[in-house]
Amino acid sequence: MLFWILIAVILVLVALIFLLPLWRQRDEADESDTTERHDMQVYRDQLAEVDRDLARGILSPDEAERARIEISRKLLEADRAARAASAPPRAPKAARLAISVVILACLGGAAGLYLDLGADGYADQPINARLALADQSYLGRPHQDQAEADFAKKYRKPQVDAQFSALMDRLRDAVAARPNDPAGLRLLARNEINVGNLHAGVAAQEKLIAVLGDKATAEDAASLGEYRVIAAGGLVTPEAEAAFSKAVTLDKSNGRARYYIGLMMAQNGRPDRTFRIWDALLRDSTRQDDWVQPVLDNMPTVAWLAGQPDYQPPELGTLGPSLADLIAAEKLPQDQRATALSDKVNALQTQLANRGGSAEDWATLLAGLRLLDQSEQVTAILSEARGVFAKAPEALTLLDQAAEGKWPFDVAAAGQTGPSAEDVRNAQDMTPEDRQKMIQGMVDGLVERLETEGGDASEWDRGLRALMTLNQTDRAADLYAKAQTALADDPAALAHITATAKQIGLAQ
Repeated sequence: MLFWILIAVILVLVALIFLLPLWRQRDEADESDTTERHDMQVYRDQLAEVDRDLARGILSPDEAERARIEISRKLLEADRAARAASAPPRAPKAARLAISVVILACLGGAAGLYLDLGADGYADQPINARLALADQSYLGRPHQDQAEADFAKKYRKPQVDAQFSALMDRLRDAVAARPNDPAGLRLLARNEINVGNLHAGVAAQEKLIAVLGDKATAEDAASLGEYRVIAAGGLVTPEAEAAFSKAVTLDKSNGRARYYIGLMMAQNGRPDRTFRIWDALLRDSTRQDDWVQPVLDNMPTVAWLAGQPDYQPPELGTLGPSLADLIAAEKLPQDQRATALSDKVNALQTQLANRGGSAEDWATLLAGLRLLDQSEQVTAILSEARGVFAKAPEALTLLDQAAEGKWPFDVAAAGQTGPSAEDVRNAQDMTPEDRQKMIQGMVDGLVERLETEGGDASEWDRGLRALMTLNQTDRAADLYAKAQTALADDPAALAHITATAKQIGLAQ
């Protein structure tokens, strides 16, 4: 309350400073020209004295005339000085009234702008303090053992059917019989994670890397880091970071490690660094890469926090043939198609087998296999793809057309336009400190507006993600409670916010 009292007093004082001189009445007894008028009276007396001296014979007529001329000149100068010293005419009342309205409107507008954008009572957060806080968060992260123990208290293992459970027992027995078999350890680690035995999965991957020694690949190290993150409930611990750093050392293009390093930066209050890492990662990725969708889901919030609210993701490529490749290959003789398509079709088939893909990716594979005259594979792949997209009629139509050779009809490839060259230059030129200067103010403005005016589900979503990205968990929890109240009458929006809260760790 004291803050607003001081603000009111300051506004009144500033208004008085501007308005009082504008409306002050002049003193009719103003004596600013007293000296000049006194001199004029003296000169008039001197003229009378000259006449008297002439009458008494003290001055000759010529001397008297010269004296009169000199005194008259001084009298005229004094008169001009007196006129110049008099007050200038006052502005019309309408003009003064208009000026007063403008002054009051500016003061009122400044107060209104602060009410909309300001955050009274919020502590100052200079750039150095925010960077120090980010460093403190980074250095104060819990280590792997502690993070796993904390997450285990609230983690619920998925249900596993009896048949798969029996297969897992057989796999464990096989690895126990051959503890140094890399293939068995790799398979065991992945499946222990899948069935919810998180610590066992991490231990199996650690054993794999120990067995491989210098032969461990970047993907092995990245998988270890990923398993550690999963076991820690999504937190990139120092141990997980070490695994990702090892992966990047072995292969600087490793996408999985780059994704998690960017996530770590976001978790520790540096979305500006996350933005740079993830933007570069997207430009090196294909649509099938499993880290692409999480990056695309979170990039709008990260870009906004990094001072890039108009960011557009780059166009993503694919490992398989493009539509233009298929069109061109269809015009080639059969014996030349293998040279043009085989490698790309095989790469796409492997990618889909390991990670899946969109209906268009499956259709591309079918079209490529048909052009390569591999009818048996077309039949098998179509059956598999129809099972994947059984509940998507449009996808099924596309798959059938591709298998029958009726697709693609057009060469146009789908995709989004990337940022302009100027956008890229601006993003590269902006320092982390410059981006950080915008972050907290932008977040505070959004949260303040949501708390006072409300917003739609997407805006509440952005506010929650922004606060969690800045590691402000308490404020995020408070905002989530307010979002539940604000969206209580909109079940769809409330469900969206609840799903977001669960995803970012605010709700169970």
